[in-house]
Amino acid sequence: MKILYIAEITGKAGIHAIKHCLAAAKKEHGVSFVIACADGATGGNGLGRNHAAYLHKLGADVLTLGECCFYKKDLVENMARLPWVLRPENLNAPAPGLGARVYRTGAGGEKIAVAVLLGQSGFSRLHGENPFARLPVLLERLKQETPFVVVDFHAAATAEKHTLFALAAGRAGAVIGSHTRVQTADAAVLAGVAVITDAGRTGSAESVGGADIESRIREYLSGIPDWTKDAWQKPELQGVVIELDRTGKALSIKTVRYAAPPMARPPAANGGAEDAAEADPEETA
Repeated sequence: MKILYIAEITGKAGIHAIKHCLAAAKKEHGVSFVIACADGATGGNGLGRNHAAYLHKLGADVLTLGECCFYKKDLVENMARLPWVLRPENLNAPAPGLGARVYRTGAGGEKIAVAVLLGQSGFSRLHGENPFARLPVLLERLKQETPFVVVDFHAAATAEKHTLFALAAGRAGAVIGSHTRVQTADAAVLAGVAVITDAGRTGSAESVGGADIESRIREYLSGIPDWTKDAWQKPELQGVVIELDRTGKALSIKTVRYAAPPMARPPAANGGAEDAAEADPEETA
């Protein structure tokens, strides 16, 4: 089984890259299932209901979320009705939505389990239960249904990610790091599990984590947070292609990058009516 994991979709440039590059990536690598981190798809932080539907329509079989999972009220209110959207599994029980689910690779295809765990370091607005305590129990449950298991570990600390990779050895097919939005060069297969510290970001390749460079510099100089301005230069799809054998063990993992056509015009920071009129209504929903 070949799986395409799309690195965190960030803002309008990320959705633009999915629209123009996903079909080619699927065809080139012959993937049968697509997982996409969408934690920054809407405005760089969170995922809106319309974007969730649009990205699924474009070919993402599952959308994973991290610490921004509850930022958009319209998604929170509808999360129970969107089986292709997963929030972190290690949240409190009353949290809406699911953190792990078993899917099929196409009509009548094989089962594949996808799960999301949230790290414990560096998040101030959302706190998950211990992912190390949760992982063995989670994998035991999922492996009863299918040998194919992929975990998105949304975490900030490299040490935390690598420790979870070691814990998952021999138990999962892949554990993919997300959140930092910078593609690392350490993709590897360790004891049958495909791992990478971070798969990168799908969005502007000429940016700071998908955000406008000048706005980020101003934030660090002034101390005033500002994530409202998208970056649009050099849109790119980033991610990894994972191949699993019949037993669910990883055979290979490799990073991929696809340059998208330039965007027609830079999105305005104020999101004015004139910009909405000229933009793709589905991309900017």
